[in-house]
Amino acid sequence: MTGKHKDTTITRRRAIAVTGGTVAAGGLAIAGYQSAFADETTATATETAAASASAGSSSGTCVLMSSVTEGPYYLDGALVRKDITEGKSGVPLTLRITVQDTTESCAPVAGAAVEIWHCDAWGYYSGYTTANPGGSAPAESEDGSTADDKTYLRGYQVANANGVVKFETIVPGWYTPRTCHIHVKVHTGGEKEDGTYEGGKVNFTGQLFFDDAVAEQIFELEPYSQHTGTWTKLDDDMVYDGGGASSGLLTLKPVHKKDPSKGYKGSITLGIDPDTENTGAGSGAGSGGGGGTPPSGAPGDAPSDAPSASASSTESSS
Repeated sequence: MTGKHKDTTITRRRAIAVTGGTVAAGGLAIAGYQSAFADETTATATETAAASASAGSSSGTCVLMSSVTEGPYYLDGALVRKDITEGKSGVPLTLRITVQDTTESCAPVAGAAVEIWHCDAWGYYSGYTTANPGGSAPAESEDGSTADDKTYLRGYQVANANGVVKFETIVPGWYTPRTCHIHVKVHTGGEKEDGTYEGGKVNFTGQLFFDDAVAEQIFELEPYSQHTGTWTKLDDDMVYDGGGASSGLLTLKPVHKKDPSKGYKGSITLGIDPDTENTGAGSGAGSGGGGGTPPSGAPGDAPSDAPSASASSTESSS
């Protein structure tokens, strides 16, 4: 159920800057983010060593990732930034992605631009904040955050010499009929310009997934619990094909084992072919052609390739 969404400008809720918003609507304190990200500096040396060791492994251990469609909620012009939350409330997630070249003995792809986007705790995407996420949820405009309706929970990071990027975000919520997921693209050959990433080509389009047990714990917490209804498990999702990490399943570690609200650290390695363009338009092993039908009530400016609510599971979506 979607409440009335006030039509505002792109700068709505920008009064508190992108990097300085106060977490509201659900009450996960900023201390939770500080706890989740406190080891950023000390982790650098370990992260570098791990990435180097991975890069030196044989090509037999490097897997070309399955590709799926980008779905109907992609937007051009995402910002290059590490923290994409913009004050959106939710369980903190530090996401570490390593990009490897499957054609060069798993060598790191330095300079690759990794782009991610996902829904908020109630199932809303920026740019499509009036689309019904299914079940019963408050209107996106009621979350109390300072987030920009066009940019929240979207962003790029450029890989370092070890092929590593890291994002600070929240665990996504759910929307009918999809499981908990994050969209991802890997670009090469472009450059940063005017705060975003321009040019080059897309080498990989995929989705990252969460273990059901983790998702279930999180969806019982505020603000996720304000979205009631039935969410889709991994086995019933029309995109995830059961292939584990090679199909996008994240490795997740809780910041505090007894308190999931403190956040998680997620990691995955994406094996790509830097010479091949793959926009995810239904191509790639394990794609299944899919992404799932979008929530009903999608706005009129939804991408023209978004399927109708009656589309079968073999058609593309988000």
